Formats: sequence, C-alpha cells, structure tokens
Amino acid sequence: MLRIRKLDALEKGRPKPPSRGRAPVAAFSRKDTHYVSIPAMTSPDSAARIAGLADECVKCGLCLPHCPTYALDASETESPRGRIALAAAAASGAMPAGFDLRLALDHCLGCLACERVCPVPVHYGELLTTTRAVLPAAHRRPRLLLALLSRPRWLRIAVGLARATGARRWLPGMTRALLPATSAFHAAAALLAAAPEPGPKPEPMRSGGSRGRVALFGGCVQDVFEREAQDAAENLLSAAGFSVVRIEGTCCGALAAHTGEASRARQLAAGVRTAFERSKAERLVSATPGCLGTLRAALPGVCVDDALALLDAHSETLRFRPLESQVALHLPCTQVNVARTGDALQRLLACVPQLQVRVLPTQAQCCGAAGSHMLEFPQRAAAYREKLLATLPAPTLDLLLTSNIGCRLHLVAGLRANGSSLAAEHPLTLLARQLDA
Repeated sequence: MLRIRKLDALEKGRPKPPSRGRAPVAAFSRKDTHYVSIPAMTSPDSAARIAGLADECVKCGLCLPHCPTYALDASETESPRGRIALAAAAASGAMPAGFDLRLALDHCLGCLACERVCPVPVHYGELLTTTRAVLPAAHRRPRLLLALLSRPRWLRIAVGLARATGARRWLPGMTRALLPATSAFHAAAALLAAAPEPGPKPEPMRSGGSRGRVALFGGCVQDVFEREAQDAAENLLSAAGFSVVRIEGTCCGALAAHTGEASRARQLAAGVRTAFERSKAERLVSATPGCLGTLRAALPGVCVDDALALLDAHSETLRFRPLESQVALHLPCTQVNVARTGDALQRLLACVPQLQVRVLPTQAQCCGAAGSHMLEFPQRAAAYREKLLATLPAPTLDLLLTSNIGCRLHLVAGLRANGSSLAAEHPLTLLARQLDA
C-alpha cells in the first residue's frame, strides 16, 4: 500500500473527505490515519500522456533545493519528484486517483523552478496541468471568486462597486471577524484593501513606429488593478520606437489551466488568438510575466515576449532622469523561470542614475500568490509570504518593485498586516515616471 504522509500543519482545519468504499489511498495526519478513494482515471489518452511525461524524470533530486513547497514542508510528496511519482501511479492504475493525491498537486505553486534546473529536462508544467485536468478537485474551490478574476468586465464592475461603497475600508475587518483565516473571502478582502487607487492617466506618447507594430496584452487582473503599468509599458515601447496597439478585456486562461479547467482554458486561448489576429501586430508583448507561458502556448509561431525583454533590447534609445532612492526588487517566479527576464529588468533599472536596487533572493522562494493559490490556500500562501518579507532590507527601503500584479497585491497585504506602509509598484511604472522624453 502506498502511504502519502501529510506534513501540512497549516491545513489542520480542512474537512476530511468521506470514504467511498474502494481500495484505500492513505491520507495521513500526524495523529491518526484515515483512508479515501475515488474512481480511477478514465481517459486512456490522458493517462498515456501523463505516464510519458512522468517517465522523463530520472529521480535525481536536483530540483528539490529549488522547490518552495519542499522547503516549507520537507516532505517528498510536496516536491516535484514526489508529485511526478504520484501522477505516474495514478496514470498506471497502481493506486486509485485519490483526493489527497490531487491535494498534493494543488499545493504546487507552479513556479517551474524545478523545470528550469532540471538536466533532462522534464516538462513538469505540462504534467502538472494535464494531471490536474483529469483528477477531481481535492477541496472546495472558491469558484465564484475564480470566475470573477478571469472576467475583466465583471471584475471591473465589482471593484467599482467596492470603491463606491468604501468596501476596502470596512470589508477586511468584517471578514476577519466573521470568517476563519482559511476562508478565500477573507483573503480576497485583504487583497482588495491592498489594491492601489487608480491614478491619473498619463499623456500617451506617440512615435512613428519605425520598429514595427506590437500588441500589448492587458490580461484580466492586471487590466483592472494595474492600469498604470499598462500605460507605462505603452509609453516606454512608444519611446523605444514601436507602434503599440492594446488588447484589453481578454484573459489568457492561465488561471483556468492551473486549476484544471481545461475546456475553459481552451476557450480563452481561442479568444487570445482572435484578439491578436484583429490587432494586425507583428508580435505580442505582456507587462506581466504570469501570462507569458499561456500566451506562448496559445500563439505558437508568434513572437510572444515580456515587454521588459523588448525594452532591454532597445534600451539605447531610452534616457532616464536620476532618482536618488533605494528599492527592493522582487523577481516573480514566472519572470525568473518562464520569461527569464530578471537580468533584463536589472539592466533597465541600472539605466536610472542614482537608483540603488536590492534584489531579493529567489532560490526556493515564492511569495505564495501563485495565481489562485493565495485564495485556495491562504494560510500556506501567508507562510511563503512571511519568509520572503523577512528578506526585505530595513529600514532604509523606499519602494518595493514587482512585475506581477498577484505578487504585488499579496505582498502589500502582508506588509499592511505587519503594520508596514511600504509602497509597491510595477518596475515599468517607475521607469516610465523617470523617462526623459
């Protein structure tokens, strides 16, 4: 019998799923053992694909020192190697596809640090999303919140109502009083309180577009909560000589793919392709690295890149005013492991005279936002966040920079909970503000 040990003290309050009378899959707590099982995987094609992807892993363990969940739990099932073994066992029928198997997969942050350092390499990201798509959810998912996040029009209306009623002031306190700390709505209220107020829209900068036409992808959450970063990206790209057209009100599908909603992810990918064709652009760029991997999968054969990489490649055309300030730079997992533009961002910030940049550590570090993770597992997400915030240089820091809106909201929520008033913004916003036109 394969026993899966749960070393997750942070999830002690989670209701245990009932037994359904099949062969047992162990789901352990520290004090006692109970068993659950569900029907085995039903799609032979999916099972064969998962088995093939899992077979790429040579079990070397080089990924373990880079895995944030393994660093937090010190459990094999909370490591890439362990999750690959669980997926392979489910695909082969060696054990029923069980609730706790899916829970171990859902605990994965999808940071892909393992894939970046893998010598094979194993296509871990594809294995993770494929396995999640064919297994039932291990816990009750906040479907209403997740649906809201991936629909920019709905989200914009909800945020407008929250601002009109002053909800960001009273809602977090009410949810803390009425809801447990594990509640997704409790976490969502904290994120709402951390969201920045919309600032004045800057005057758009126009260029002759001598370097070609690019489409700037707005996304869903960033399109609502971080419009200033989108405006900054447009102005910087224009200053670098590009003609910019914006794609707004469209979700890339990353959230759906990561939570196992494969059909919804395919539908959104089709919408991305349609929007890009209508843009008549030569390439697609994103101001948030969280969308990049999904956009590349949706547009094979199209040049899809981080806006930072494009700006870095043409930085000789950009001039910046001095800024005597000390900032901390948080590099999101997707920027380091998917976009791989961390060096490009640091080179761009180095173009701002007198700016001092302290880069936060990245190995085995994740802020815990990880798409929907901060809503589905708020206590685990807070544990990752506290580890990262502990690395902030103090007390001379003026600003925190991070290029992913989920990371920014999550980190600011943690700073406010700790009594800190430190501001955070997208690096593009700082660069655009210092741009010498």
